[in-house]
Amino acid sequence: MARYTGSVCRICRRENLKLFLKGDRCYSDKCAFDRRGYPPGQHGQRRGRKISDYGIQLREKQKVKRMYGLSEKQFHLFFERADNQKGITGTNLLVFLERRLDNVVYRLGFVNSRAQGRHFVRHNHFLINGKKVNIPSYLIKTGDVVEIREKSRKIQALEGALDAVVRRGIPQWLDLEKENMKGMVKEFPSREDITTPIQEQLIVELYSK
Repeated sequence: MARYTGSVCRICRRENLKLFLKGDRCYSDKCAFDRRGYPPGQHGQRRGRKISDYGIQLREKQKVKRMYGLSEKQFHLFFERADNQKGITGTNLLVFLERRLDNVVYRLGFVNSRAQGRHFVRHNHFLINGKKVNIPSYLIKTGDVVEIREKSRKIQALEGALDAVVRRGIPQWLDLEKENMKGMVKEFPSREDITTPIQEQLIVELYSK
């Protein structure tokens, strides 16, 4: 699978939105998006560029795909699954993305970014209901308990992330026991719980062409 290895700060600037891809650095004065809030490249500061309807839809899809760190194939598979489920396709898509294990450990504050979450999940640092799960795309269910393994609780990156969790806050659909380094999924997120500015209908329109 192709993997982006360039500067993630360029992604935020390209999408014109702070995606918090570098964790705690995004809250500091070192954030490249705050310092240079225009698209990257030699023509990044051009103004008055007209974007077609297709271009707007494509940018929205790229933004969400990059936010959750997915490949094009992975993202499209999630869309197809959301489209085949009852309910509003766009909302279904966002709920599926939020239910990914790498996102849940990020939302709980165990890690500073989804990319870091994928790394630690793959290296067996998390348990779900007492069992090791090392698949970042694993979809959590209501009532699942996610915790850091006992042997992993002294890892500095995990301890530091929990110390900084106050910056982001914990979504209402999750419950964190910070002292025990565990969290529980109280319910699936609703559309109102996803506060990042996303226009999911544009993604549905793009894939419906």
